Amino acid sequence: MRETILEILESIRSDIDFENATALIDDNELESLDIVAIVGEFNEEFDVEITVEDLLPENFNTVDAMVELITRAQE
Repeated sequence: MRETILEILESIRSDIDFENATALIDDNELESLDIVAIVGEFNEEFDVEITVEDLLPENFNTVDAMVELITRAQE
């Protein structure tokens, strides 16, 4: 799952080092339109529904946080 997430992220923003980023939202590396694109790709790829309540910075600051978000959404 982690590799797929990285592929999605890099297809949306190839200029960011997602492997080493620790504060993608807090450091303003990802913008709101990036998040919309990411959520759309996650919903389609993993057959989940990420809701408005899930759109918190802590869910998108790192790749590991995104893995956890998708794992929770799949339960």
